[in-house]
Amino acid sequence: MRVAIVTESFPPDINGVAHSVLRTAEHLLRRGHQPLVIAPAPAVPLSAPDPCPVVRVPALSLPGYPQVRLALPSRRLEQLIAGHRPDIVHLASPFVLGARGMAAADRLGIPAVAVYQTDLAGYARAYRAGSGLGEAAAWRRIRAVHCAAARTLAPSTPAAQDLTAHGVPRVRLWPRGVDSVRFHPRHRDQALHSALAPNGEVLVGYVGRLAPEKRVDLLSGVCALPGVRLVVVGEGPSEPALRQALPGALFLGRREGDELAAVFASLDVFVHTGPMETFCQTIQEAMASGVAVVGPAVGGPLDLVAHRRTGLLVQPRDVRAVTEAVAALAADPELRERYGAQARREVAGRTWESVGDQLLDHYQQVLTPAAAAVPVAAAAAAATAKTAAAPAVLGTVPDRGGVAA
Repeated sequence: MRVAIVTESFPPDINGVAHSVLRTAEHLLRRGHQPLVIAPAPAVPLSAPDPCPVVRVPALSLPGYPQVRLALPSRRLEQLIAGHRPDIVHLASPFVLGARGMAAADRLGIPAVAVYQTDLAGYARAYRAGSGLGEAAAWRRIRAVHCAAARTLAPSTPAAQDLTAHGVPRVRLWPRGVDSVRFHPRHRDQALHSALAPNGEVLVGYVGRLAPEKRVDLLSGVCALPGVRLVVVGEGPSEPALRQALPGALFLGRREGDELAAVFASLDVFVHTGPMETFCQTIQEAMASGVAVVGPAVGGPLDLVAHRRTGLLVQPRDVRAVTEAVAALAADPELRERYGAQARREVAGRTWESVGDQLLDHYQQVLTPAAAAVPVAAAAAAATAKTAAAPAVLGTVPDRGGVAA
């Protein structure tokens, strides 16, 4: 197949959208297909060639958040899509460039698959966005783009439920893969652990963007726990405020590749605080690294974290719940080891190769009229069942540690 991938983000950006698009393009090439990625141009010229066919379109940095690049309106996008002669258009987290890609695909008569990856309505709420782009407006935009697509792919059952509840049709599940070779317990580095926790502290880590929607400030209670050292990996506009809010935390900045894998595997506990995750790739990478996790009982983490089996789910936006869950794991090394080992077992088979083949199945179903006509309520039903079960984890107590999540 010839596939045009229109994405809001691509490496050198570091985020879930950029990473999954790269993995998708690589998988298409390995399977003998012909992808073309159309992405916003980075702020700084690339120092190395792209790993797959990519065309960059002009973009501007988001004011106050330079890591986010927004593509500028241009007729060139439709020309690029038409010139590639794709069988299908893949829209990755469509909102600005992707919305134009959807319109272009419609005019050209090419079926499009829209991949929902970012809770843009939640972001609008978190940032209290002005100039008319509030939560309701964001959902109108999301609905307009996704309703025009032949199929919408959601990364988790809660995300699928959210989409169907807001009127998006033809929703299917498509999760994210994990590099279970790179992210592996064997990369645990005792020398690194000792350097980060020189007094033998339990090493607790967060990895991700440092931005308001991630609520990293909820780790303030963890900083005060005796015998615990907090490390924060990532960058973003909230870093100055977080350095004030998290006294004693060690900020490592941006980490990539094998260096990041070593940090993950050297943690004793991984904690994520963002309440607006449609999936949460860093939780999955921590699990592949054999690390017990603490995450919010909302959104994507509900699909990833098995409460009291691979980690602990806690009430979202609750600093006390986060602190108590981390304290429980910090106090019980045997429990941490058991959760981490089970976490590794549960995600080791979720390779990018298997996930990529699932995507090819979605493409084929869209391109086959009989398959495209099949009812698509399964994702919403699964999401409803998953969310209905979620409240059961919120008030439960870990089997050791005596802390209520």
